Amino acid sequence: MRFRFGLIAAALALHGTGALSVAALDDEQALRFAHLALDCVHRPYPNKIAHVLNTDDDARTPRELTPAFYGCFDWHSAVHGHWLLVRLAERLEDDTLGSALREAVIRNITEDHITAEADYFNAPGRVAFERPYGLAWLLQLAAELDSAGHADLKNARVALAPLEKIVVDRFVNWLPKLSHPIRTGEHSQTAFAFGLVLDYARQVGRTDLAALIEDRALTFYGDDIACPLGYEPSGQDFLSPCLAEADLMRRVMTSSAFSRWLSAFLPTLPEDGSATWLDVAVVTDKSDGKLAHLDGLNLSRAWMLRGIASGLPGDDPRRAALLSAARLHATSGLAAVTGEDYAGGHWLASFATYLMTDRGLSPD
Repeated sequence: MRFRFGLIAAALALHGTGALSVAALDDEQALRFAHLALDCVHRPYPNKIAHVLNTDDDARTPRELTPAFYGCFDWHSAVHGHWLLVRLAERLEDDTLGSALREAVIRNITEDHITAEADYFNAPGRVAFERPYGLAWLLQLAAELDSAGHADLKNARVALAPLEKIVVDRFVNWLPKLSHPIRTGEHSQTAFAFGLVLDYARQVGRTDLAALIEDRALTFYGDDIACPLGYEPSGQDFLSPCLAEADLMRRVMTSSAFSRWLSAFLPTLPEDGSATWLDVAVVTDKSDGKLAHLDGLNLSRAWMLRGIASGLPGDDPRRAALLSAARLHATSGLAAVTGEDYAGGHWLASFATYLMTDRGLSPD
């Protein structure tokens, strides 16, 4: 079995000019990631539900309430579990596993299931449901289906469209009212979600949504200076507030403007190519879902560090240190994607796939 990934950030090795060498995602890794997602997208329990009940009739199981995205412990993990399946299925040369991945997707993303999801979203009291993290991943799933070539996945793209429209409308209605950015290291963070939404909007031609995200990013973050990276991470972060912000801003600025902005935002970035300026996070108990977030932080830091480097001019002396730190974080993060504990097994493969397939670095 071989995988069509083109340029894949697996080795994350550093060379003299600060360029990134790449290697193909190997069979063992791709199989492991795929099977971790297959193992959870139809697994209803355990389940952590974030649910507003309006009447006694709302006291139902997740599978009844959200029949497309009920697995993988929580709604957003189910969404990016499906994203993983689509992304890998489209890149398999051997169609045996690819067929299994597509079947898992089309089993859940049906017209009836998405109608039920839309009804759930539109019920009173749920305007903030999964905002912004889960909503952003839903749009990433839509983007992945949008670029899919297989007929089954094209049909799933059509089926998902009503929920996709609701999610786009949620962002369009919410962002003008949001007075401040959300700088947490968990699900409510705005910088990370903005990056996912902006990549979706540009890919599918939603210029209005892209312009709104760009405006909000520049308004919220354009004047930021001296981000306290030394305060990170908090004990249950899976996103870096500082690095996610920088990874967003390289998407909305020219290379030269981003270079100047980054000098003020992270003024202590080294120019000597070292990796020790940003410590790798260590998980002390992988069975604890919150503590296991730090394995995801290492993965997301790796792709954010690479994203930041990609936004700088090719001769910028800071690139080497950014990529060197990315290599260390990727090594640690990828080693944790084992499925040994469901606390990490239900979601870490999605983060690993995002890193290893260069998602967010350039248009597919």
